Amino acid sequence: MPRKKAAEEPKELPPNDHRALGQALDLFSFHEIAPGAPFWHHKGMIVFRELERYARRVNDENGYQEISTPILVKKEVFEKSGHWDFYRDNMFWFTNPRDKKETLVVKPMNCPESTYLYNSDVRSYKDLPLRLAEIGRLNRNELSGTLGGLFRVRQITMDDAHIFVRPDQVEDEIATVVKIIEEFYGSFGFTPRYVLATRPKKALGAKKVWDVAEHALEQALQRQKTAYTIDKGEGAFYGPKIEVHMEDSQGRDWQMGTAQLDLVMLPKQFDLSYIDEAGNKKMPWVIHRAIFGSFERFIGILLEHFSGALPYWLAPVQARILTINEKVADYAKEVEQELTKNNIRVELDARNESLGKKIREAEMQKIPYLLVVGEKEKSARSVNVRERGKAETQTMQPEEFLQKSVVSSL
Repeated sequence: MPRKKAAEEPKELPPNDHRALGQALDLFSFHEIAPGAPFWHHKGMIVFRELERYARRVNDENGYQEISTPILVKKEVFEKSGHWDFYRDNMFWFTNPRDKKETLVVKPMNCPESTYLYNSDVRSYKDLPLRLAEIGRLNRNELSGTLGGLFRVRQITMDDAHIFVRPDQVEDEIATVVKIIEEFYGSFGFTPRYVLATRPKKALGAKKVWDVAEHALEQALQRQKTAYTIDKGEGAFYGPKIEVHMEDSQGRDWQMGTAQLDLVMLPKQFDLSYIDEAGNKKMPWVIHRAIFGSFERFIGILLEHFSGALPYWLAPVQARILTINEKVADYAKEVEQELTKNNIRVELDARNESLGKKIREAEMQKIPYLLVVGEKEKSARSVNVRERGKAETQTMQPEEFLQKSVVSSL
């Protein structure tokens, strides 16, 4: 949630606004037929897919199991979780036209659904922590006046995870989650701030339970030596949370990733249990975790942070080959094919335009590497490489450039 009310989109956008960058770089667009839902263009989907790949790699390295749950769910699920009472106005829901007794909800969050996978088997204390991750599309009925670019949307892609733990595992697991989040944001050069949001006025569960949960989150932050502030009364209705915050180019504050500790909603409402060492049934605690928070919002922050000049591994076009004249078109095509074969996202600009114009257009597209090919390069079987942001150029063989691009990858 932004701490400042999102304004309506201005007619003229600042050049570093993510909406202007998204349009200039051909990444996404918005259309009236789908308020608050971006239309992702091909180049935008490349960025999206690379971030998904990174998120999955992080999950795989940290012992998460990927799952997928249905997009349409009966309202009874959300009545049981408490969302129907606390969150109904933010949901899209409808009566089944073929069965008037059935009310279906377009999934606004992944947490209640994860419990059905947990309860699909008998769990032992040895099975915990069980880390279930889901990258899923969600839909939330945000007020039309609050919608703004990728920062406030109705269709959201979340990198959720729900970690089912024994009480004695909570502090270690939360500390690990905080470490993952710090390393993840650090890999982009971000310096987020952390907020501990505590019990709101309307909340499920007794205060003493909340005290335990809040203490566990504080201890985890302190163990990681992570600076944080406390936001009293801003926790979720079912548990306190650690929030990751970033500012956009206009100085507005946005919540990104989260780590929430739930001792009430999922464990109690959905009758979760595991068998302890003595053979007794015990209730697990649940950590709700998101690193991106929202892919859409993260991409918006990312575009503004880099002013559209995305890191090499994320750039939709990583290299563009520029020909000086038609005589070298055949060799330029060979270079393009070689780079494509080695998984470089490359474009060939063989138009009958001046080299200066081609360079200017490529620079406006924030392409990391420009490979100029003239008759001299054709004869030497080389390319003249211009790296984004650098004035000097370097002549090298295509094979050398491939090695250079590997170093630039994440």
